[in-house]
Amino acid sequence: MIRVLDEQQSYDLLTTTTIGRVGFVHEGRVQIFPVNFVVSGHDLLLRTAPDGLLGELTREPADVSFEVDYHDPLGSSAWSVLMHGSLSRVPEEKVPGARARVDPWADSDRDLPLTFRVEKITGRSVRRDQTHGKI
Repeated sequence: MIRVLDEQQSYDLLTTTTIGRVGFVHEGRVQIFPVNFVVSGHDLLLRTAPDGLLGELTREPADVSFEVDYHDPLGSSAWSVLMHGSLSRVPEEKVPGARARVDPWADSDRDLPLTFRVEKITGRSVRRDQTHGKI
């Protein structure tokens, strides 16, 4: 049973977790990086290493996709939210506030805050029939 989520339902789900994946094309290949994030209005904030690929990518705003999902095997349910938009560096005057809001799980040298501006968001939820597969 797949259900399409509206925009608000999709945003609401984003606030329930902190791990997502950024997808983009670099040197002709699709790259997908796991990141932790925090919701900030209708945008997402994350932090990365200034000398890493995401730091390099965001010297200018970059078109990317961002995907977040969740799976509950005991509850036989799952959801997925896919967003398209631009990833850019947080303006210098807002850096201290953005840094304080996101605590990267990876190395502590991830002090370059980025903002993902959502331009399109879609979501789906799936609930599996509890009797599915039982004899």
